[in-house]
Amino acid sequence: MLAASLALAAPSLTAVSNGLPGAAPPARAPAGPVLGAPAAAARAPRPPGASLPRVTEIRIDKSEHTLDLVAGDEIVRSYRVALGPGGPGPKLYEGDRRTPVGTYRVAGRIKGLFHQFLLVSYPNEEDRRRFAELRRRGEVPPGRGVGHSIGIHGVGGVLRAGVHKESDWTLGCIALDDDEIDEVARRTPDGAKIVITD
Repeated sequence: MLAASLALAAPSLTAVSNGLPGAAPPARAPAGPVLGAPAAAARAPRPPGASLPRVTEIRIDKSEHTLDLVAGDEIVRSYRVALGPGGPGPKLYEGDRRTPVGTYRVAGRIKGLFHQFLLVSYPNEEDRRRFAELRRRGEVPPGRGVGHSIGIHGVGGVLRAGVHKESDWTLGCIALDDDEIDEVARRTPDGAKIVITD
């Protein structure tokens, strides 16, 4: 969550793979930087003048700690990410530190917040229904709402590049290195689909 993530400006931090249930995963593009891997090996060089395909979907697999950029049916880039430490399953309420599970959209962007922040359209209707049922059953702590301000963002400092992925530290967001969120933001239009799975 945006407000909650701001409180974690000094992360102590974990490590993210494919798509929609029932669909055969497309072939993976080279992954983003991995701890311990040489920088040159982390990214395949692009041919000079090659155009970058526009991203139509972002897929995040919580169990694998990966974020894939998808153009059409092809995964064109993969990254490791840090998440919220709340574990598997959907986000239940504000402050549970879970990264949501479901289908969302890129709902906007904020430059300068954690370097760059792509807003995720959480909560969706399913999240709201789940929260209402949990509250009806008395399973939501007092004063908690459904939650808000979930995003895909950087860390706001090159000294944390890669290192912040050693453990999950956000309060429900998805964290990349600053150069990675720059690429994701550049290639992904507002309104693009975001699918988050366990």
